[in-house]
Order: sequence, then structure tokens, then C-alpha cells
Amino acid sequence: MLDRYLQSIEKPGRYIGLEINAYRKSFEDAGTRFALAFPDVYEIGMSHLGLQLLYHQLNRTESVMADRVYSPWPDFEQMLRSYGQPLRGIESERPLRDFDFLGFSLQYELSYSNILTILDLAPVPLRADERARQDPFVVGGGPCAFNPEPLADFFDFFVLGEAEEVLPEIIAIHREWKRSGVGSREDFLREISRVPGIYVPSFFDISYSADGTISEVVPRFADYTGVLKRLIPDLDACSPIPEMPLVPLIDIVHNRLSLEIARGCTRGCRFCQASFIYRPVRERNPGYVFEAAKRALAASGFDDVALLSFSTGDYCGIQALLGALVRELEPRKVAVSLPSMRVGTLTPELMERIKKIRKTGFTLAPEAGSERLRRIINKEILDEDLLSAAETAFGLGWRVLKLYFMMGLPGETAADRDALVDLCMKVWERGKKSKAAVNVSVSTFVPKAQTPFQWVGQLPREEVSAILEDLKQRLRKPGMKLKWSLAGHSIFEAVFARGDRRLGAALKRAWDLGARFDGWTDHFNENLWYRALADTGLDAAFYAQRERPFDEILPWDHISSGVSREYLRNEYRSALEEQYTPDCRHGGCTGCGVCDHETVSPLIHEERVPELDAAPVENASAPVPASDDAGFLYRVIYSKLDRARFFGQLEMAAAFERAVRRANLPAAYSKGFHPHVKISFGEALPLGMESIIADAYITLAEKVDTAHFRDLLNRHFDGFVRISSVTRLERNPVRGLPTRAVYRVSGLSPFIIRHLLLRWPGCADDVLLKKTKKGEARATLRDILLDMRKDGENSLEMEIYETPLLCFRPMAVLQHLAGERAESLGECLICKTAAYPAADGKGSEDVRGTHCK
Repeated sequence: MLDRYLQSIEKPGRYIGLEINAYRKSFEDAGTRFALAFPDVYEIGMSHLGLQLLYHQLNRTESVMADRVYSPWPDFEQMLRSYGQPLRGIESERPLRDFDFLGFSLQYELSYSNILTILDLAPVPLRADERARQDPFVVGGGPCAFNPEPLADFFDFFVLGEAEEVLPEIIAIHREWKRSGVGSREDFLREISRVPGIYVPSFFDISYSADGTISEVVPRFADYTGVLKRLIPDLDACSPIPEMPLVPLIDIVHNRLSLEIARGCTRGCRFCQASFIYRPVRERNPGYVFEAAKRALAASGFDDVALLSFSTGDYCGIQALLGALVRELEPRKVAVSLPSMRVGTLTPELMERIKKIRKTGFTLAPEAGSERLRRIINKEILDEDLLSAAETAFGLGWRVLKLYFMMGLPGETAADRDALVDLCMKVWERGKKSKAAVNVSVSTFVPKAQTPFQWVGQLPREEVSAILEDLKQRLRKPGMKLKWSLAGHSIFEAVFARGDRRLGAALKRAWDLGARFDGWTDHFNENLWYRALADTGLDAAFYAQRERPFDEILPWDHISSGVSREYLRNEYRSALEEQYTPDCRHGGCTGCGVCDHETVSPLIHEERVPELDAAPVENASAPVPASDDAGFLYRVIYSKLDRARFFGQLEMAAAFERAVRRANLPAAYSKGFHPHVKISFGEALPLGMESIIADAYITLAEKVDTAHFRDLLNRHFDGFVRISSVTRLERNPVRGLPTRAVYRVSGLSPFIIRHLLLRWPGCADDVLLKKTKKGEARATLRDILLDMRKDGENSLEMEIYETPLLCFRPMAVLQHLAGERAESLGECLICKTAAYPAADGKGSEDVRGTHCK
């Protein structure tokens, strides 16, 4: 709907929803409509597995549709506001206010300002108490929902824990409420408050003491005094792996097939919120994961599979699963990555298997520099194990190793930071022989709700800055790079992580002052946030740096992850005593309170899975050696029309490669560290330009029928582009010859067409300038514009002389001719319709004379 405005947007592909395997269910036919919102940019939101799992679950449900929306980048927000347009679901293009539920994934405290942007653009009243019956219910879930109090003013309710079983219950209650047509919003909220795992903040009143601490939390209803998280007992049964995962058409942060192999972690790192709120551990069956991976790869065309859990190496079937996947995927040049590997579980055998396809990255997370400090945080990692893993990685060919640390941890001393530096130097020394790089990342400790360190204060800013400066000086070595988090980021993350409802006013004030994308370094304005706190009578140090006594009422005390408060308190005491608490998977129950060992208990798969021992390789086309003349070369002519014009050449290349993989064509691959399907393109069109004669060159390992090749690609492009022909080439085409390119320009007013045609003859000797990588190119208009003629009431055709070294785009020519009227060209559409050798100007077999429709 806003296509004509997207030309000036930085990345229009974020907003147009052409992903492969998207459901695109009918809005009108659905009885219940969800808009799943991620309060960050598309590239981050599309990388989040949790939101995709819910997207697939909802859309598999009869008479339910789920659309998606992501935070608009500031340029798109400004455009929506300037044209008075609402923010819409990217598939249905319906305004967000038209949905029944607007559900936010709450992953990071510094994304909260983006929530208000999405609500305001929906448009939906920001405050829950100002919404009418027809407004959508605003719901939140995710790790930040375990202290949702700073967001209480803006949300109708929250889902605590895992939503897979909660959603059907919400839908059933909502359908009845909607069908009745008489109940109020509070009536609906009262009904769903009876659903386990649902927290309605408006049903609790909070009062404060003179010192600013909470004096009392008063429930409005006697039967609703607290909320316990919801969880599912069996991932395979309750949260199946999507067989047709969403495939983005622009590059995203984690552009790969992500497979959740387990949920929950009982390692018990005392700083880690996830280690407590997602208990107990539940593993998927390795055989199921293997089969699901093959189906999802076939439907997506990804060339990288990531096995996800909080500690993938702890997954009982990891050796057998990884071995089967490597055997299956190696011939297809599909990599397997394990993003979350604990040092103690990184065996040489595992590392050897990973590197067979390609080395996707190697990360070690000791978190603390000394073994003493690791005992405090319950991270059982010995220096010798970490150094052994690093040495093995360098020996197996990894050339970049990443180390993650935290500073400001409870009990940390200068000696611990000395140990951090010493450990980094030892890793760096071991990588010198192979000239490997060591990237060290240091973040500041942030105390989180529902953890043993929820009572601990954060270091003052001055100390954080001093420690960082010291590390910058001491970790200066060739091949070593230090990265760190902004002190302001860590402070305000802590403010909202341990904050109360009064912060809602500060959040609204900061948003009014312009806060957006606060998690992004170049958008975060720390002074703005301090002003917002001051304007609302609040203080950052009160929330972030204050140590809290055990008897203080915490803002989240009426919300439970299932881990008892007494257990968290005992774990804090164990930290002070430098005592380690073992993993309950191996050392017996530690009494955290989550499991009743009847309906809730750990689920692990220690049994052998015979089908993984020698899993046969299915449908794997053997790649040919990648030399210049290897394989069979095919030329593909395709149309890039409508919204496809908003994707750049690199994005088109990725889309073609994935289509070839989905079609299971016998692709030939490039050599090198990261093998790709051998694809090249004739011309890189500028973003926003259409073409009906775009061409790609694809090398296959075997001969295939050209009509079959064309039909397969069309089927697997899902209408994104249209393949018009495929021809086999006996040799590489000659490129770089001068051409006479024909463009059709539509969407012009009759007045501007007359103006352009009248101006052209008098401007023939004008000199056009173009900046290039080597400086500047210039040519007269006479040499560039060979012909221009009217082609209908609102269109004209242009013929332009083009060479690789001298290529002036049609828009540049039109803007020169339009002069002061160039703004009237903003909504025109340019399509390349033909190209032929410029030498004779009479056309050849390459001519495509058909006009764009």
C-alpha cells in the first residue's frame, strides 16, 4: 500500500513481507487475529526463534491468523507520520489497531521505547486503562515478563513462561467474549486471569514507603494473589519444529535454520536469568530433530543449521545427532553450528565434526577471569580446560576465537581482573603460531529479577569506566580486539530489570523526548534518559546500584518462575561462600522448587538412537570441483517486478541460491572457506528499478532439461520473481560490451512528460557527472540518451547507451532534464524492457521488446 514511498527508505525489504513459507492467511476469514510484534528492527526480530514458533502454531490453528510486525526504523517511522499512515502487519497490510491481540516479545529492556512507538503508530492508546472495547488487547511475554512492572501501564496482560498451551485457552475465552458482544475489557481480563500463567497487572495495587521502596502489593481479588509461570512438559509434542520455516529475503542477524534441541538450563549460573526462569531441562528426541532438520532444510534452502539450547554440549544426544547431520549435509555444503557451547563439553571429537563442513565460528565464554570468581557465579570452568579447547580449535584450523567475560560481578576484585587479562594473553599466545585473531568481549554485570543476584547492586558508572580503561590499555596486542558494552546501556538495562511501576512514567517521558532503539549505540541518548528520570522524580542509582535487603518487597515478588525465593537466597549465600552447586541433571535434585517429579520434571534423552548411527544420505547431489570451466552453465532470464524491485543484488543472489537448494538441483559449488552455489548475474540494478530481462548464470554439476529447470525455479520462488527462460550455454558469455538499453518510465503526469520531451533537444550538449570509485565519470547527454518517446498517457520510453565504465541510470537522466521539477518524478516507476548490442542498434537474440504491464 505504501510502495510508492519506499523508494527513499533505507531498507524497504524490512516492511513488505515476501518471505518464503509465510502463511498469508485471510484476515477477513479469521475468527481471531494476532499481530506478533518484535520491538526491534526486522533483522533482529526475524532472527528470534521464539516468535517464529508462536507464528507457526497460531497459523496452524483453524480460524486463527497471525501476522508479524517489527519496529520501524526511524526513517520509516517518519514517513508513516508524515503521510498519516498507520503501522501495518507485513503480510495482511492491515493496521495493527484492527487485530484482536497485539503480542510483544519482551527480550531486552532497552527495547521498551520501541513498544510505545509501535502502539502509537498502530494506533492504539498507549495506556491500558484508556483502551476501548474495540481496541486490541496488548499482551507481552518472554524473559522480561518476569519483571513486567515498568510496563504495567501499557499492557493488558502478560504470559509468564511458555505460551504454547496458554494460547488455545486465551483464544477460546476471547471467542466467547467476542461472540457475546456485551462483556467489558475487564470482564475478559477477569476470565483469563483464571488461566494459569496469565498476569493482569491492573488486578494488583502497589503502594510505596517514604524511602521509595514498595510497602505493599494488594491483589484486587482474593482468588488471584500471585502468578506462577506456565511450562510445557514435552517440546516434541507441544512445540513441534516448523517444517516450513520462514525464509527472509534480506540479510538478517542469524540468517540460518535455527533448531531448538532443548529448553531450560540447570547449570545454575547465578547471574543468568535464563538458567532459572526456563527450568527444568527438556530435551527433544535426537531422531525427531534429525528428521525435522532434513524437512526444514528442504523447504527453506538454508546453508547453515544452528542447534540451539542454552548449553548445546549438555544435550545428551549431541554426538550422535551431530554425526548424522554432518554425514547428511556435508555433500550439500550445509554447515552445522553450535552457538552455545560450554567449555567443559567441547570435546575434540565434537570440534572435528563441526569443522568438516566449515568452521562457522568458535566462541568460549569463561565469564570471569579467575576460577575463584567462577565458583562465585557457579560457572565450573577450569583455566586448563579453556586453554585446551582454544589450543584444539587453533590446531583444527579456526583462525578467529571469541572470548566473553563480564565485569563488576559480585565479589570481583582487582586480582580477578588481572586473571582475566592473563587468561586472554595465554589464549593469544596459543594462537600466534597460526596467526589467529582473538576477540575479547567484556560486558558489565546487570542484576536480573528471579536470580540469586537479584538483591545485588551494580557497580557505579565511574568504576565501570575506570575498569574499561584499564582493560583497553592492557589488552593491546596485534591480532587481539577488545569490545565492550556502553556503561549507559548497562545502567539503564539494570534500572528496568529491577524497576517498579513508577518507571512507566519515565519510559513515556523518554519516548516523548525522542527515545528510540536505545539498544543501538548510535541511537542511545543517555542524557535524555537521565532527564526523563529527573522529570518524573526518579533516580537511576536507586534501581540499578542499590543493594537490597532480603526482607525488602521486590516489584516482582507476586510473580514466580517456580524457583523458590528461599532457594535463590541460599544460592546467594553459597556465592558469598564460593560454594559450587552441581547441575541437577547429574548430581541429583537441588530443591529449587520447579519440579514436582510427577507432572513437572527434567526430560532428557540418554538412550541410543540407532537410526542416527549410520543415517543414510538422502538426495545429495555430488558437487563438482569449482574451476572456471567445471559443470554445465545455464542462463536464466527472469522478471524482477512489483515489490521484488526493493531487493538489492546481494539479496537476489541469496534468494537464487536458496531456490536452487529447495529445488534440489545438482548445484556446483565454489571453493574456499564458505562454499556457495556458483551463481553470477549480468547486471546489478539499482534498488527500486524493475526489469523483465534480468539475467543470472547458474552452474550445475549435471545436465538438466531447461524447461524442467525453469519450472522448478518458478515453483520454489513462490511468485517472488518469475523465470521466463532457461538456456544452456556452451561457454561463458562475453560481458562488458556496449549496449542500447530500453527503459519504460510509468507513473508520470502528462505535464512532466511534455516538459521532459521539450527539454531534451536543448540539453543534448549538457555534461552529466557521476561519482565513481576511481573519481568521477562524465559524458554529454547526447552520448547517453539515444532516444526518448512518449508511450501512453502517463509513460515514456528511453534508450540509453551503457558500458561497464559509463553507465548513467535513467533516473539521473530524468532528474537532469526535469530540473526544478525533479520532485514530480518521486512516484514514477522505471522498468528495463530490452537491451541489445549498441554497435548495430538493430537488435539481436537478446532483445526483449515486451513492455511492463
